[in-house]
Amino acid sequence: GEIVGSSQSSGINAEYGGEHRSVTIQVAVSHLFFNIFGILLFYPIPVMRTLPIEGAKRLGNTVAKYRWFALVYLLLVFLAIPLGLVALSFNIYLFGVVVGIALLLLAIFVILSLLQKYCVHRLPTVLQNWKFLPAPLRSLQPYDAVFSKLLFCIKKEEPVGSTIMTKDFVEVLPLRNGGMITPEKCASVAGD
Repeated sequence: GEIVGSSQSSGINAEYGGEHRSVTIQVAVSHLFFNIFGILLFYPIPVMRTLPIEGAKRLGNTVAKYRWFALVYLLLVFLAIPLGLVALSFNIYLFGVVVGIALLLLAIFVILSLLQKYCVHRLPTVLQNWKFLPAPLRSLQPYDAVFSKLLFCIKKEEPVGSTIMTKDFVEVLPLRNGGMITPEKCASVAGD
C-alpha cells in the first residue's frame, strides 16, 4: 500500500505541476521506477525480505546498548552523508573516487565476513576475526564514554536479581541475598 501510494501521490503532483510540469513528471517517473525496482528486489527473493528486519533488530540492539547511537546515526545518515555527497558532486572526479573507494571497502568487508562465517579455516589466522583492526574500527565501546558525556545519555544498568530471558537462553544472575536464579527456577516460575 505505501509503495504504491507514494507513486500515486507523485503522479498527482506531476499532473498539477504547472509551469514546472516536465520536472515534476521526471520526479514522478523516478519515484515510480525506484518503487518498482524496490518491489522486484525485495518481494520475489525471500532472503532479501529478511535484510530490513535483521537490520532493524541490529540497530535496535545497538541503540539499547549505546543510547547515544540513535542521535549519531540520524545525524550521520540523514545529514552528514547526504551533505558530503552533495559537496562531492561538485567535483565529479573526486565523487567517483570517494564512492569507488567506499564500494571497494564495502565489498572487502562483505567478502571477508562471508569467509569468516563459512570458510574460517582457509583464512590466515590474523583474518579469522576482526581483532586485527584497532578497537575504534570494530566496536562502539571506545566512543561510549565520550558520547555518553557529550550527549548526556544515562546508561541503562541491569538491576541486581533480574534475569535476561530470550527464546532459548536464560542468563543466571545473583540475587541480593546471595542466592542464584537458575534456569530451572525460572522454568518452574514460568510454568505456574
